[in-house]
Amino acid sequence: MSEGELVTVRARTGAEQAACPACGTLSSRVHSRYVRRLADSAVGGRRVLIELQVRRLRCRERACRQATFAEQVDGLTFRHGRRSAGLQKVLERLAVMLAGRAGARFAEVLTAQVSKSTLLRLIRRLPEPEPTTPRVLGVDEFALRKGHNYGTILIDIETRQPIDLLPDRTTTTVARWLAGHPGVEVICRDRSTAFAEAGRIGAPEAVHVADRWHIWSNLSEAVEKTVVQHRALLREPHDCAATPISAAMKTMELQPHAAPGPRTAGRLSDRIREQHTAVHALLGKGVGLRAIGRDLGLARNTVRRLAYSTSPDELLVGQWTGRTSILDPYKPHLHERWAEGCTVARRLFEEIRARGYTGGESVVKKYVARLREAFPLDPPRKAPSVRDVTGWLTRRPDRLTDDQVQRLKEILARCPALERTAHHVRAFAELMNNRQGHALDQWMTSVKADDLPALHTFVTGLGQDLDAVVAGLSLRYSSGAVEGHNIKIKMLKRQMFGRANFDLLRKRVLLSARGRS
Repeated sequence: MSEGELVTVRARTGAEQAACPACGTLSSRVHSRYVRRLADSAVGGRRVLIELQVRRLRCRERACRQATFAEQVDGLTFRHGRRSAGLQKVLERLAVMLAGRAGARFAEVLTAQVSKSTLLRLIRRLPEPEPTTPRVLGVDEFALRKGHNYGTILIDIETRQPIDLLPDRTTTTVARWLAGHPGVEVICRDRSTAFAEAGRIGAPEAVHVADRWHIWSNLSEAVEKTVVQHRALLREPHDCAATPISAAMKTMELQPHAAPGPRTAGRLSDRIREQHTAVHALLGKGVGLRAIGRDLGLARNTVRRLAYSTSPDELLVGQWTGRTSILDPYKPHLHERWAEGCTVARRLFEEIRARGYTGGESVVKKYVARLREAFPLDPPRKAPSVRDVTGWLTRRPDRLTDDQVQRLKEILARCPALERTAHHVRAFAELMNNRQGHALDQWMTSVKADDLPALHTFVTGLGQDLDAVVAGLSLRYSSGAVEGHNIKIKMLKRQMFGRANFDLLRKRVLLSARGRS
């Protein structure tokens, strides 16, 4: 039956017998009947309500603690449920994927009325996944609240799935988990002393493997410190582009624009030429200047200029041609600053005004435009940052552009310390990519022979956890999967801040890993 936006389905059970949920005895003795109302998945964007008539039966086993029970329909009903089994399963998966607010908003799209608190309760009621003990375990920390609270994530490196989440990152907590899950043969971890000590206490027989990602990250930090120590050499020499332009300005005087020639076309030129011809024609007839002005309708001074000029071209040439400029005493300073790379007219104007210039800014702008036309300057390249150079040194060479390769070569040529650092970085990269952990001692010896304090600190740190580092550079295991799950945890905990919701976060992560989402 359809009523507006609601579709109602009326049905009743047809089974002759039902099993008691307590003892399993089949019974057909009817105690009573009643109607259950179940919300079901929407059809055509309309909500569906199932009105199901069910029976309450008497248990035939006298010793059973449950005298009566309600019959259930497989695949449709479950005890105390007000939704169909299909809709319940959809909401459980939705809760695991999106949790509270986001899940409730998406449920509206599915035409299912459910609150954020209901979805969180569904997660809590789901059964705990069966615990497993991996052979190769990855251990890393993640932030419950960045800078304040941190937890520990445990990953099965072989299946790349999370095994468990621990509420903190202390040695005691991790060691207790390892002791309660015997069978771990390999522990992949970062170079944290807490995780190293926990592994030695909880799984003394396990082989420790320092993660290659973290080792390379520590090397990158050491390289960055070295670059910071030599950051003054990252900028290109200042006078490399200014020298030829400065010499050109000294040897060649910037010539002023040629005097503009007389106008040869246009209304002004045509009018002046006609008036000049008319005035001189009347003068040839002996007519006076006053009478010429009356006849032609011209002012006395205009007639006088036309009469005293031998040709109209004299009247069509600018009167300021050949005069000196107020800017001339300050042009040497402008040339010097232009050769140094200062091309901003406003800044140049302020500099010469401080030196006594009394003219306007427009004069400086016009002269700067002439300099720009006569002596074009390539815009100076921005000096690479410490982060840029660190990335060029630690990145694969085939992933650098031609410009980056060229700029790195120039920097290394100016700074021998960075050139030696680049050599050590390339050697370590080959050692790590080729799994040549046995050659680590030789690499460490070559670094100690160089005067590179930041790399010396890195080598000292490697020596404190040498066995795990050698294993990390030799074995195929790596906890790179942990970093991906850290990102996933950040997404899952957006609506669950603090330690109070840690159990809920843990269940969501584990259920997601078991394929419930």
